[in-house]
This record gives sequence, structure tokens and C-alpha cells, in this order.
Amino acid sequence: MYQRTFEDQLGRVISVAYPPNRIVSLVPSQTELLFDLGLGDKIVGITKFCIHPADKFKSTTKIGGTKKLNLQKIRELKPDLIIGNKEENEKNQVEELMSEFSVWMSDINVLHDAVGMIREIGNITDTQIKANLIAAKIYDGFESLTSCFSPKMRAAYFIWKDPFMIAGKNTFINDVLEKAGFHNFSDLPRYPELSQSQIRELNPDVIFLSSEPYPFKDVHVSEMKAICTDAKVIVVDGEMFSWYGSRLLYTPAYLRTLAGIIN
Repeated sequence: MYQRTFEDQLGRVISVAYPPNRIVSLVPSQTELLFDLGLGDKIVGITKFCIHPADKFKSTTKIGGTKKLNLQKIRELKPDLIIGNKEENEKNQVEELMSEFSVWMSDINVLHDAVGMIREIGNITDTQIKANLIAAKIYDGFESLTSCFSPKMRAAYFIWKDPFMIAGKNTFINDVLEKAGFHNFSDLPRYPELSQSQIRELNPDVIFLSSEPYPFKDVHVSEMKAICTDAKVIVVDGEMFSWYGSRLLYTPAYLRTLAGIIN
């Protein structure tokens, strides 16, 4: 083992014992990627939200939540690499970890960022061949989506209730929607709150109620139909829109299934 330097997606250059043998992952979608890269015997800590793969979730040490990390437990694991994300992890906690450990951070806003993250995690963990194959399959899958949806459909993607919150522009979810041929019904950035009157006025063609982070269920469909009577309202698997690791392998097929429901 020797030291190598890598640049993360925040532009930071970090030194890592290569290849790393004790990895802590702070983000569910990246945790699943690490397991899919065959690194199960090197992953020593994951969050309580890292539910995939299910058997590994049960047997791997939990280090708190994505935004409430148990720093002491992470220290006890003595990781030689920690992998996190700018949006999903709290800045202060990550900076504290950076002062003690090698921390590689992703910053995912569009599909291109996700593919780049997958390739770079392959580089830093010495799993380049598997990572590049996953990245190529994801890219090809999304390329095949170009004719699946009408580009004129205006979609609203809800992530929360009371208050209503949507995935707006400048989000990874927005990029997935656009790759599938939808237009976001709102031009607001990030994750804005909307009132019922604003939703009614913007009048989307399609409303997606995500299964996460708010657990929308079928019972909420009628509530939303009361606001937008003409919209097609569907509860969707949030992992397919917002998990930016190897789960993206399954997203194009899922989007085609939605096309069959909507069209």
C-alpha cells in the first residue's frame, strides 16, 4: 500500500492510502455503488439510510444518519477513506472529518456528474474496470430514452408535503426528468416550497409524488387531484430519480414503464 492523490468533485486534492482497505460511506446511493464494485469486505461503516443491498445493510456497522453522523463511531472504525456528498452531508461534520481522515466528496447536479463520480470512485478504490462498465451502461441507457416521452409534457416532482416542496431547477432530479423528455413545470431553483394556489396556477400535465424523502402513498393521489384536476398523478419510486450511483442502471427501464402509464 502506498499514498496516491486524487481530486474530488469539490476540486479538493486528497492523499489516500492506495488501495483503501477501510471505507466509510456517508451516502446511500454511493454505498450501493461500492458494494456493486465488489468492495464489501472493505466497507466498514454506512449510514442508517444505506438500505441497499439489504443483506449488507444488516451486517455493516451504522455510523448515524447522512446529516447526523456519529463522528466518534467513525473514528473508532479508523477508515483510510471516507466518501460523502456535498448536498447530503452537513458541511461542519464533513469538515471535522476532513481534518482527521481522507475524505472524497461528490457534487452531483446532472447525470454527467454522477457518471464522473462512478468512474472516479472506481479509480480511487482500484475497481476501474467495473466502474467504467457501470458508467458506460448508465450512459447508454439514458441515451436510449430520447424518444420515450413527449417533450411538451410539464412535470411536477414532489418530494415533501406540509409544506409542499418540489425538485426545481439545478437539481439531479430535474436532470433525470429532462433526460426522460419532461419539462419541469417550475423555473424555481433547488427545492422550493409551493402553495396549493401556486401549484394550481402552474398547472402541470403530470405530477410525480416521490416515495422519498416524504413517503407519498396512493392515498395522496386524490389529494393532489383535488388541486390539479386535469393532471396525471402518479406515486413514483424516488430511488429511481434521486439515487445517483449504480441504481441508475435501472432508471431508464423504470422511466419507460412510466411512459406506458402516462401515454
